[in-house]
Amino acid sequence: MTVIGLDDTDSRQLGMCTTYVATRLRERVERAGGTVERLLLVRCNPAVEHKTRGNAALAIHCDLDAARALSLVDELLSMAATDDERTNPGAVVADCEPDAVPDDVASFARDAVRDHHEIETARKLRERHGYDATTRGNGRGLIGALAAVGAWRALDEWTYECISYRERERWGTERAVEYDSVFEAADVGYPAVWDTVDREEGVAVCVPRTPCPILHGIRGDDSDAVQEIAGMIESEPVERRQLFVTNQGTDAHLQDGQLESVRNGRSYRLTGTVTGPPETREGGHVFLGISEGEERLQLAAFEPTKRFRDRVRALRVGDRITACGELSDGTLKLEKFAVRNLRTTEQATPNCPDCGRSMKSAGRSAGYRCRDCGTSADGKVERSIERELEAGWYEVPPCARRHIAKPLVRGGFDAPTHPEK
Repeated sequence: MTVIGLDDTDSRQLGMCTTYVATRLRERVERAGGTVERLLLVRCNPAVEHKTRGNAALAIHCDLDAARALSLVDELLSMAATDDERTNPGAVVADCEPDAVPDDVASFARDAVRDHHEIETARKLRERHGYDATTRGNGRGLIGALAAVGAWRALDEWTYECISYRERERWGTERAVEYDSVFEAADVGYPAVWDTVDREEGVAVCVPRTPCPILHGIRGDDSDAVQEIAGMIESEPVERRQLFVTNQGTDAHLQDGQLESVRNGRSYRLTGTVTGPPETREGGHVFLGISEGEERLQLAAFEPTKRFRDRVRALRVGDRITACGELSDGTLKLEKFAVRNLRTTEQATPNCPDCGRSMKSAGRSAGYRCRDCGTSADGKVERSIERELEAGWYEVPPCARRHIAKPLVRGGFDAPTHPEK
């Protein structure tokens, strides 16, 4: 078996897409007499500085001779958007079974999803195991390429994406998609097929807005279902279509952490108690703090998370939550949170038992008194609070979801869920 890892062929400004290069490579492998078992789409750490939007690396599992595979992938690197100096493609070819890569390669892949690597680390590890490689520019793509080689062994949970590609002459132009058909297809596929649309915002999430070759990408838990839903969408001609096995929608990037030990550029699950009322700042961004012992951390729900901000605004001081997201500049950018314990009462000024009016302070440490009736009370009373939230998990809407973040509709969470559609 041969595993071909590939990364960093695209550009934010110039387009291209590493999934497209991998699809074209699959076609060349088959024309060369090889059989392709699967294409792997691996989303690496979304907090890495040097990335395009989704930070994806690709792997092709095939039976083509490794030397021939290296020749093919080297030729295809000419498709990379290297006119952008930030695009530095890399490919690694490993002559081994995907589930039999060495422990350190699997560990490298696991860390690429949750942590950071240097190019030199990837180079040394590749050389240690005698894997062939080819690069352009500074070779930063070696990191994702080697991670893609080790991913099949490193990761446990997989989903699917069926990507449809545009005809070459249409790249960079407005996509011609019948949006009613997208929403109808999304209703048919849900919940096995998810994040196709955002119904409340009226957005077709599966249709990108970049100059890349992708027409639409359909994600879900079932390989047949994502292909069926892709075929239901009415649009401009589809040049080619490819099914990927992927770690999208799995939360593979999240680490269980403690407030005192978190580091920027990683994503965490963190549990703490809300320390102050949520604050809406300029731009519509919502901030609040949590604590655990002596440690404090700021959380944020930014404007693009839309209605999710109302969930955050509904939190109160004393609520116990688990927060998930990326830590950047000391602030955790929320992707989802779980209400563990809601504060349901508060201390309030007592009402007069005779007239029902709110009592007034009778002076320092003197309790409260009704000025009209003369009745008194020793101090504040406990009053029930009506809460908009319930126990369980809340998430950003599909229009704001990261590729790797797990939608609540997929299940497997440790509390009740309140999915967004």
